[in-house]
Amino acid sequence: MLGASPGAGRVTPGPAVGEKAREGHPAVFVLDKHGAPLQPTTPARARRLLKSGRAVVARHTPFVIRVKDRTIAQSQVDGVEVGIDPGSKHTGIAVFTDKEGNRRGLYGIDLAHRGGSIRDRLSRRAAYRRGRRSRNLRHRAPRFSNRTKPQGWLAPSLRHRVETTMAWTARLARWAPVRAVHLERVAFDTHAISAGRPLEGAEYQQGTLHGTEVREYLLAKWGRACAYCDATAVPLNIDHIHPRSKGGSDRIGNLCTACIPCNQAKNNRPVQNFLDTSPERLARILAHAKAPLSDAAAVNATRWALWRALHAAFPAVRTASGGRTKWNRTRTGLPKTHTLDALCVGHLDTIDHTPHTVLAVAATGRGTYARTRTDRHGFPRLRLPRTKRFFGFATGDLARATVPAGRWAGTRTGRVAVRSSGSHTVTTPAGAVKTSHKNLALLQRGDGYGYTTKPEGVISDAT
Repeated sequence: MLGASPGAGRVTPGPAVGEKAREGHPAVFVLDKHGAPLQPTTPARARRLLKSGRAVVARHTPFVIRVKDRTIAQSQVDGVEVGIDPGSKHTGIAVFTDKEGNRRGLYGIDLAHRGGSIRDRLSRRAAYRRGRRSRNLRHRAPRFSNRTKPQGWLAPSLRHRVETTMAWTARLARWAPVRAVHLERVAFDTHAISAGRPLEGAEYQQGTLHGTEVREYLLAKWGRACAYCDATAVPLNIDHIHPRSKGGSDRIGNLCTACIPCNQAKNNRPVQNFLDTSPERLARILAHAKAPLSDAAAVNATRWALWRALHAAFPAVRTASGGRTKWNRTRTGLPKTHTLDALCVGHLDTIDHTPHTVLAVAATGRGTYARTRTDRHGFPRLRLPRTKRFFGFATGDLARATVPAGRWAGTRTGRVAVRSSGSHTVTTPAGAVKTSHKNLALLQRGDGYGYTTKPEGVISDAT
């Protein structure tokens, strides 16, 4: 049997509930001689196949091999499942096998979206056009009022999140035999939270996980820690930043989590008086409290579009709540990351294996059609060449730089930024390396994404 490995295809009895899952290398995706996906295998077995000449490298990142002497009809393919933990800035994707509730993690992807960059560029373009209409030029009537939006329209920054998540799920289906997809639904009703319903009675005085949606949102927003002293793993109350006795409201923007000692010490004093000796913490709390519900609202706005797109592409799509994901992760003893949350989506009993590294994928785009760069007034300041490929490389390609001597001596792998002179720059996790195109070896053509690896358990900066 080819395509199923002792480590990836067969599921061994899992650990007891609460016991930490074993860690290992991520699996390698396998294709048959015609390009059909087989069961993922272990890196050791993939090395043996490549060394013996029975397989060739089909893709560098993620690493995919293609066997030359086997078809899917000659192999046992048990299939894999995909878990998706959608977020505003990051989405976790996990590939795993599931046998009677026992999951074995094979591969993890932390997908970073660029919705914020899309929003900023659209705002900049709108500002340029607004400026042209207001200058002392020939009058141009605004045209945006004449445009209508179709049913189910999403803003480009939101549509990007759906499209990139679907793109990577479809990619995984080309490299692995995906049988089912598990999707986590949003954890908070942002419309109900934004309505500012007053917390009745002693709701805001109860301990952690009292059961209200407002409380669960505040716990997630403030990192399940006291806003005043960063204490964790202690009972947390909901405190009014600006006291109600001083005119403060019960809206979500005036609430934070506080441990019992801090809550009692603050009493009904304004936060400016309570933190007069910690101006940096005061500024951070006030800025964090004013942060809008944009992240949760973005997930809410895209969840149905993502669900419909998945249903159209896969035969089995199962949804689960964020509360179920948290419960699964807690009882299996796993830290909170996007990829491990994706592994814990839906119904499961145990998790006996997790990859010790994950692939961090950042949406970078495929360049721009603009051939000029503008100054702050919108006037052209330089012109870009119309050719995007120089000496066999284009910006975004994945390459290995082998620098024989000098400041950047050594071997590094990263994303290339080209120059017409041939002095290219390779961006790596350790920094940028400038070298001649003669020292570069192409590994993979640019596909609109940047790739790095990171240890599992490292939490991303954004949700």
